[in-house]
Amino acid sequence: MKRIILFLATNMAVMLVLSITMNLLGVGRYLTANGINPTQLLVFAAVIGFGGSFISLLMSKWMAKTSTGAHVIDPQAPRNQREAWLVDTVHQLADRAGIGRPEVAIYEGAPNAFATGAFRNESLVAVSTGLLSSMTEEEVTAVLGHEVAHVANGDMITLTLIQGVVNTFVIFLSRLVGYFIDRAILKNERGVGMGYYASVLICEILFGVIASIIVAWFSRQREYRADAGSAHLLGSREPMIHALARLGGVEAGELPKSFQAAGITGGALGALFASHPPIEQRIEALRRQQT
Repeated sequence: MKRIILFLATNMAVMLVLSITMNLLGVGRYLTANGINPTQLLVFAAVIGFGGSFISLLMSKWMAKTSTGAHVIDPQAPRNQREAWLVDTVHQLADRAGIGRPEVAIYEGAPNAFATGAFRNESLVAVSTGLLSSMTEEEVTAVLGHEVAHVANGDMITLTLIQGVVNTFVIFLSRLVGYFIDRAILKNERGVGMGYYASVLICEILFGVIASIIVAWFSRQREYRADAGSAHLLGSREPMIHALARLGGVEAGELPKSFQAAGITGGALGALFASHPPIEQRIEALRRQQT
């Protein structure tokens, strides 16, 4: 409930800041004089920007299970000893972290793991068969600690908030520029013309690239925090260091694009767009910290 309130409060705060900024700069008066309602545009941008992110968050567990084909383990009737160990380990870590016990799942694939869910007490932690077969129990436990730390840190809702904020700015600013070009530069006085639509499309692409860089930067910071969280839950940084070193020596499995940032490891075309820091930097950060 606290995170839902935070989500709504952030939504309102973004709208308030944009509204005050426009009024201070005189943008609001200019838009109104040209027949454009800035408040309606702002509300539209916030509803679309935050609404899409919020819906994705609420659907995240279902989407994760569907896209990876994950099998959720019945904690009362695990199929084998490995499943029983997984559930028990995740539950112990969740208890230490002070969160509700997540659903635990296994999916077929190369080494990777992820956590998702809209609520701290109703999350999902999943690991791949490749990760289970390529790591020791201590290393797998460290990875599970990393994912539980993501849940305990509220990373899913926080990333949704960040995504919602940047989406709002992208939608609002792109349409603002579109109106300006259409009216002030192209001198169109009858509704909106092709200049508006072309400008909005180009601006959404450009602003979207900038937004992706911002979201990726935050995603990388939360990976450092989750690594540190695993070390804290296990009482030692060595298991997580060993797990990361192991991941650095294998080809990590790719998750669906919508869940790449949720994985234990991931890549991108460039450092600015990477959802995860390089393995070497994560290990170095762990070596510098004190558990």
